[in-house]
Amino acid sequence: MTQTVTDELIPLHRQPGFPPFVTARLFASLAMQIQAIIVAWQVYAITKDPLTLGYVGLAQFLPMVILLLPAGDLVDRVDRRLLLHLSWAVQALCSALLIGLSLRPPEHAGPFYAVLVLFGAARAFTGPTLQSLLPQIVPTPVLGRAIALNSSIMKISVIGGPMLGGLLYTFGATLSYSVVLLCFAIAIVMLFFVRVLYKGERVATQSTAWARFTAGIVYIRDKPIILGIISLDLFAVLFGGVVALLPIYADEILHVGPEGLGALRSAIALGAFVMGLYLGMRAIRRRAGLVMFIAVAVFGVANLVFALSVNFWLSFAALFVAGAADMISVYVRLTLLQLATPDEMRGRVNAVNMLFIGASNELGEFESGVTASWFGTVPAAVIGGVGTLAVVATWAWAFPSLRKVNRIEDVARQTPGA
Repeated sequence: MTQTVTDELIPLHRQPGFPPFVTARLFASLAMQIQAIIVAWQVYAITKDPLTLGYVGLAQFLPMVILLLPAGDLVDRVDRRLLLHLSWAVQALCSALLIGLSLRPPEHAGPFYAVLVLFGAARAFTGPTLQSLLPQIVPTPVLGRAIALNSSIMKISVIGGPMLGGLLYTFGATLSYSVVLLCFAIAIVMLFFVRVLYKGERVATQSTAWARFTAGIVYIRDKPIILGIISLDLFAVLFGGVVALLPIYADEILHVGPEGLGALRSAIALGAFVMGLYLGMRAIRRRAGLVMFIAVAVFGVANLVFALSVNFWLSFAALFVAGAADMISVYVRLTLLQLATPDEMRGRVNAVNMLFIGASNELGEFESGVTASWFGTVPAAVIGGVGTLAVVATWAWAFPSLRKVNRIEDVARQTPGA
């Protein structure tokens, strides 16, 4: 008990592995955000076809989806810091290849897609490794605060990365990719300073590859709390996301132009950033499951307000609240997920979680586009908000054990091996 209380009182910046971990992840995330802007501009400049921008995302998404389950198995079998080093090194190699393509631009976008396929394959190993490594570098009592603060700091790259990328591109693509390469190099170096407190166990080697790959799915299926967490995020974001509709709102409903579009997109990240800082200082102590469901409901209501608003500042405030509510949900969900999963299963469970997150984001944008084309922009956004509220009510009824979670730390004690 003394150790638990002591750990809980130690500030996160004094946890030896946390500051270099967050710094490394921030620079890697910043590199990805900058690169995404530069690649999109270059490909569109070559093709002048908006459809090719979709191919840019698809080239990265498909290999990531295909490799996520094998990547999760590898995360549970090898040193996670080594795997993260290799993953970022391959992504840095992709940045170097893009520098080469910028020096002698090709006549078509094919070479860019080939590099992005390799980049997406490397990213398949990054996500599960990062999520599985964090519980090894901070004590359990501060894991929730570490997740919140880590998520909040990552919003810095989401907010500032695209702006920095656009600014750098005015000086040329070669310089831009050189900055990206430098960011990856800093991330790789900082990872050497990450101290692992808990080695954990590694998965047995005698099982078949297929059994290992699908073990995460089987584990999630048999654990109602984990199944509820992952599926709630999938369907809430699938129905409730309005990001894909923001350009239409900015142009045709709010009449604020591209500047207003940028502000609307930043409002979501800004709300998440502020709430993440708060949760990094003040952990949720009681009724965590109920708080999570309320947060997702607030997310749905905020999206409904945005859907019906014709005032820019009301829309901005609604998206800010939606981002803050989503951060509360992320805080509870990710902390519960990590504490309810034994270390030797974290890679595979986090891989499945990443697969669900990717599916919810990609399919959510597709769903928004389809419903908007069928019913109109505002009705589509309203349907999404109502759909989120319906998902919250259904999941609160279908997963009572998740709704009744009190202290997040109690989940670890109730889960054998976690």
